[in-house]
Amino acid sequence: MNFNQLIRFTPIYQSRVWGGRRMETLLGATLPDATTPFGEAWTVSDRAEAPSVTAEGVSLHELWRNHREAVFGKALMHSTSATFPLLMKILDACDDLSIQVHPPASMAAALQGEPKTEMWFIAHADPGAKIYAGLKPGVTRTAFEQALQHGTVADVVHVIEAHTGDCLFIPSGRVHAIGAGLLIYEIQQNSDTTYRVFDWNRVGLDGKPRALHVQESLQSIDFADFEPQVQLIEADGTLVKCDYFDVRLCDKVGAVGEAGECVTLAVVSGEISVGGMTLKAGDFALLPASMDAASRMVKPAKVASQWLEIRVPA
Repeated sequence: MNFNQLIRFTPIYQSRVWGGRRMETLLGATLPDATTPFGEAWTVSDRAEAPSVTAEGVSLHELWRNHREAVFGKALMHSTSATFPLLMKILDACDDLSIQVHPPASMAAALQGEPKTEMWFIAHADPGAKIYAGLKPGVTRTAFEQALQHGTVADVVHVIEAHTGDCLFIPSGRVHAIGAGLLIYEIQQNSDTTYRVFDWNRVGLDGKPRALHVQESLQSIDFADFEPQVQLIEADGTLVKCDYFDVRLCDKVGAVGEAGECVTLAVVSGEISVGGMTLKAGDFALLPASMDAASRMVKPAKVASQWLEIRVPA
């Protein structure tokens, strides 16, 4: 396999009761069929249930296990993670997602789950779209449990009006929900553990109510997490930098990363050209650590092109 060029994976589309078709209409994606509501595209995934694979049949897991230095760099050679540590998705929310929480590392094993910290970049927001994150001031566990009993959980969760270009950090333990009318790029720990605490009294695609995880949620929620706000972009484009990922928003011509560094590119608007390959909005690609300096140059192919640069901290 040539490690001096971008590595692309075939997206894995997931049907969801709250999903839609905007990956097709807004991003030009070719969806698997003409009618299913697709809520998620897993674009970079080292999950056994949904593994990312290149057009040549090489999996992300194989790259992580057998070509780690060439693809991911010396800095990650000694990572103890058995899998590539991040999962990247595009979410199309045409209805409100469940109010949910992901378990913190201190609780995940006891709850038989995996910890998950994530971030959202809003690639498109309909007018009036909302995101739910954290609690309203003064909401205690007791007040939250009372809201559960009365079906009024939405009244105690903090609401943020969402706009295209916003970014929100969701550390594990933060109660949250994506509202209707949002197309989101999600970067997260490689975990698929979600505890639903309230699902708007809906049924799933099979006509049955979806399972809730009330007790697990109550053990995971940070009840001191009040009114979080969207991220402020730093001078170097940094949106979120934490123990699990470093994500920057970029729009300028130049080289991506340093020699020996792996960077994932995710185009959010317009088109860019990297190493002779064109990426359009909705495309994700790994730039291998062994890629030479000349091939690392990014050239916007259209005006107002923006992309995310995603790194795994060493």
